[in-house]
Amino acid sequence: MKPGTYLQLLFCLTFAAQVQAQAQHQDHAATNQPADPSEDSGESDGAHHDHHNMTVDAEGAVMNENLNTLPRNCTEISRDYQFTVRAGRTYANNEPGMIFGMSEPEIRVEPCSRIELTFINEDEVRHQWMVHGLPKYLYPAGMFHIEVVGGAQKTGTFIVPGDDQTYLLHCDIAQHMEKGMRGQLVVGRGSGNLWAVNGISDDFIRSSYLPRNTGWWLAVALLAGFVVALKFKSFR
Repeated sequence: MKPGTYLQLLFCLTFAAQVQAQAQHQDHAATNQPADPSEDSGESDGAHHDHHNMTVDAEGAVMNENLNTLPRNCTEISRDYQFTVRAGRTYANNEPGMIFGMSEPEIRVEPCSRIELTFINEDEVRHQWMVHGLPKYLYPAGMFHIEVVGGAQKTGTFIVPGDDQTYLLHCDIAQHMEKGMRGQLVVGRGSGNLWAVNGISDDFIRSSYLPRNTGWWLAVALLAGFVVALKFKSFR
């Protein structure tokens, strides 16, 4: 059998499996659909997947939205924020090697705050706005995620924990983060800048080959040498 025939067979098998899985999912949804429409979840503008709280329509998706459930180290919502982030080639800001960018590469909020974010995609290609490192007991896989097709926009809401922490923002589509779709969400005082955030930090981590606190030890050694020199001079 020729290599091209193998590829065609593999494609056909994969496509058939996807069709079967989709049909089973639709049958399952039809079987569990409530008889009274008033008992439905109220999500009428797109498919709603309860197992990972995803709302999907033709313009994109919002995953792990959280409007009211507080993280364990929060007793109340400290503040409500509303942000609009635009994605596209315009926001690469002529940085060397960058193609894409975000209008707000850095967002700063108070701990235990609720964030409503509108993500506008000004490109023709698909983009994502994804937060990593959130508590997994509240956000499956530890993330909040908005995905938008070209020329569209989506809005989602989530609540940040009460710790001072810096979270990674990025687009998870292949090579988009490496080409500029990278940012940071700073909660409270944060935990330091992330590397390669456009306009915020260096493109690489500056590592020192010297031991830690080398500067302090050099200062102490110079001071001790100065004191010894003074004493030696006083004895002469």
